[in-house]
Amino acid sequence: MSAITNTFISSDSVGNREDLSDVISNISPTDTPFITGAGSGPAAQATLFEWQIDVLAAAVSTNAQPEGDDHTTFAAVVPTDRVGNVVQISSKDVIVSGTQEKIKKAGRKSEKAYQIAKKAKELKRDIETTCLANRAASTADTRKTATLLAHIQTNTNFGGGAGADPAAPGTIYAGVRVDGTQRALTEALLKDVISQMYTSGAEVDGATIMLGAFNKQVASGFDGIATVQSQAGKKVATIVAAADVYVSDFGTLSMVPNRFQRSRDALVLDFEQVALRDLRPYEVIDLAKTGDADKKLIQREWGLQVTNEAGLGGVFDLTTS
Repeated sequence: MSAITNTFISSDSVGNREDLSDVISNISPTDTPFITGAGSGPAAQATLFEWQIDVLAAAVSTNAQPEGDDHTTFAAVVPTDRVGNVVQISSKDVIVSGTQEKIKKAGRKSEKAYQIAKKAKELKRDIETTCLANRAASTADTRKTATLLAHIQTNTNFGGGAGADPAAPGTIYAGVRVDGTQRALTEALLKDVISQMYTSGAEVDGATIMLGAFNKQVASGFDGIATVQSQAGKKVATIVAAADVYVSDFGTLSMVPNRFQRSRDALVLDFEQVALRDLRPYEVIDLAKTGDADKKLIQREWGLQVTNEAGLGGVFDLTTS
């Protein structure tokens, strides 16, 4: 009987020589600003989790009533909108031979522990990338959670051509953003979205502007970047060690790069409106032992909730070079 395909055996390892440095350098980026800022919401109770969205009636200047007025007619009560998303299963696996686990290694005591930690970082990066992708929810056997770009449809500025916001949700967020003609990011485009958010009732002060590497460099030259750098935003200190501060007409926002989002998007986020819901949080599962190797599964069953997308905004269809 031979080893199962992709079993990590001692001959595959480069860390078994006695003269190899015990310092292992892993330069793969593991910072995940979006899921760190979003945090975890209440646990999901089923594969479909739902919430309600409500808005206040528009303010009017004509609300004056006569003295002694007797109300005989009433305005219609507007029900809440009930929306939902689904959870998906994201996982990484590892298999390590008994020999590789037992022999003396450079840089780590346990091969299993090292590989599990590495796979956990990879899984976290996968979830960050998924959240910031452009994908609708799917309730098929391989469930897929609707991503952030499937939610944002109110406070947007997008390119011409076929560019369009995702359709309004039904039971779940089944629409996606239609990409349009790309154009350069300008401060005027960003200010337009921030203004829309303020008008929609979003909490602009303390929000976070999240961009890819190229457009982060573009935005660093905007007039609104504060001369004196300081922390801004409710969660920015937990998201990234240093952030530019952007002073808008409607509040102060932090501006951070994200290497895992689409480079063509500039997102403006109030993280109070975003959370990840876990049906099953991160766990390491022992798989059945069928030979001289240990098998592990690192897994999370989760979904993205955007409590009210009117609290978010985005400039889309941006050039990336």
